[in-house]
Amino acid sequence: QVQLVESGGGLVQAGGSLRLSCAASGRTFSSYVMGWFRQAPGKDREFVAGITWTGAGTSYADSVKGRFTISRDNAKNTMYLQMNSLKPDDTAVYYCAATTKRYSVTQYHGDYDYWGQGTPVTVSS
Repeated sequence: QVQLVESGGGLVQAGGSLRLSCAASGRTFSSYVMGWFRQAPGKDREFVAGITWTGAGTSYADSVKGRFTISRDNAKNTMYLQMNSLKPDDTAVYYCAATTKRYSVTQYHGDYDYWGQGTPVTVSS
């Protein structure tokens, strides 16, 4: 079984930056696809960014494209989300997710098998 633990969330002013981390344990870090999702109160879980096993393939939601960067370090069993130019609309609980069943990035949350507990991000005006 795979365990995912997010960290790095917090309170930041608009225009600031945060770097989220997702540490994987319980098995070899060999998921074909990993991704970040977020969920704000009253809203559905939303795809943010995804990355393939090699890191060569990435995908971003239009709302974060150009501001966020996803990466992974398989040797460290860790995935990252660098968030720059943060906006109040980025406020949400951010979740790390992974699947061993896909080779290309999917934006559908139901395609992911493993989830972290979430780390909250609050962006003040």
